[in-house]
Amino acid sequence: MSEHEHDNHGQTPAAWTAVIMILVAFVLGTVAVVIGNWPLFWVGGVGLAAAGAVTGKVMSMAGMGAKPKSA
Repeated sequence: MSEHEHDNHGQTPAAWTAVIMILVAFVLGTVAVVIGNWPLFWVGGVGLAAAGAVTGKVMSMAGMGAKPKSA
């Protein structure tokens, strides 16, 4: 592998959106556990993390992710 095969390092709208959504989900889930609010943990934490992963994949498939390298 040459050093130029992975030159974007995840700097795409799809990656940023997924990471931000999952980061917010983890913070929300942590707060929910600390205060003992389990519905908030499952819906706000786990649900938002899953939605972030799906959103990142959908955005990537829509062309907002890393472009495949040509051979």
